[in-house]
Amino acid sequence: MAASPAPARNVFGQPLVPCSFDPLTGFFRDGCCRTDLHDVGTHVVCALMTEDFLRFSVSRGNDLVTPVPEWGFPGLQPGDHWCVCALRWLEAMEAGTAPPVKLESTNDRVLDLIPLALLRQYAYEDTEE
Repeated sequence: MAASPAPARNVFGQPLVPCSFDPLTGFFRDGCCRTDLHDVGTHVVCALMTEDFLRFSVSRGNDLVTPVPEWGFPGLQPGDHWCVCALRWLEAMEAGTAPPVKLESTNDRVLDLIPLALLRQYAYEDTEE
């Protein structure tokens, strides 16, 4: 019998806190920024959507605003939380449009691509929990 994979951890090495259930986010659509080898985009950054980031994402060919009902995607608006691709977040940061990051809900796999010190500069605490 194969061992179960280790539970996902956040950037602090603690259990991963859910990012959003409404809208339902995550590569696995389980509310968490979990990933595996099939997740080519590495959707591991729990970000608070902003108008600037949503516009930036559309300009890069990833329309996160328009609903796609056949995929169960409601479309995002400012104030929503969403698991975004690590490299897209980094690209947005370099363009000056990076959204705030909820670190306790950001998967530690992001640290392979983005240093924690940089993520901390964009960190915020979700006061609505």
